[in-house]
Amino acid sequence: MDGMVSLIIWIAIIAFFLIILVKNIVIVQQSKAYVIERLGAFHAVWGVGLHFKIPFFERVLKVVSLKEQVADFLPQPVITKDNVTIQIDTVLYFQITDPKLYAYGVENPMNAIENLTATTLRNIIGDLELDQSLTSRDIINAKMRSILDEATDPWGIKVNRVELKNIVPPKDIQNAMEKQMRAERERRESILQAEGQKQSQILVAEGEKESRILRADAEKQSRILSAQGEAEAIRQVNQAVAEALKLLNDAAPNEQVIKLKALEAFKDIADGKATKIIIPSEIQSMTSLINVIKESVTDPQPTE
Repeated sequence: MDGMVSLIIWIAIIAFFLIILVKNIVIVQQSKAYVIERLGAFHAVWGVGLHFKIPFFERVLKVVSLKEQVADFLPQPVITKDNVTIQIDTVLYFQITDPKLYAYGVENPMNAIENLTATTLRNIIGDLELDQSLTSRDIINAKMRSILDEATDPWGIKVNRVELKNIVPPKDIQNAMEKQMRAERERRESILQAEGQKQSQILVAEGEKESRILRADAEKQSRILSAQGEAEAIRQVNQAVAEALKLLNDAAPNEQVIKLKALEAFKDIADGKATKIIIPSEIQSMTSLINVIKESVTDPQPTE
């Protein structure tokens, strides 16, 4: 009976030591870091892998995540340079680079970062007017990231990015800004309409100008063609007269024929357009000759 009791006691003792042994086997996961203390003092930082913790002498002080983390802080009231109170919602992206400094550097790191962010934001916005605060987000983000990264370096924290998520001005300022934006849109619309009307008038004027130029050019071409036609007609008439004179000279006409042709020319000149014709004296002597020609035409002599 005593042997049975002793066996149970030994089994209990072995089970106890096995449980302690298993509980002190630590497996550190990826992107995690364990800060270990031995007898109340910093001992080591365990990385990824299998580790054994000495019972009763060592303890895990803090399990630190090495991933990039996001801290979305509540909106903070900030006063601008022109005494306008605005609410700004800040988002902070940071990463723990030194687990030991993170564990021992500051008592409450997240609370410290939040307060530091609010203080830095007030300092930066206090040097800017409202319009600059609304339009200079990139500049504000860069300044805040630089200041916070430098300030949190002793805590083992690296600030990767800072974003101003929302900037909310007072209600009356919002109404004034909306009216200003509406007036600006109406002004741009009026300018666009005026530019459109101006462009339309310019196009109409250019069309009328081109039309007048084309009409003038057409009229010019018509006059040129008409003048060329008249010149060609005169040339042909003169050529015909020249050819007639040449034929007449070749036929060797006597003086009576020449006078008769002159008389015919006077007849053509009259042609019903003149009421009185003055015939030169040398042509008047041809009257008897003309009568003789008429009689010879109307009463021909009988052939023998």
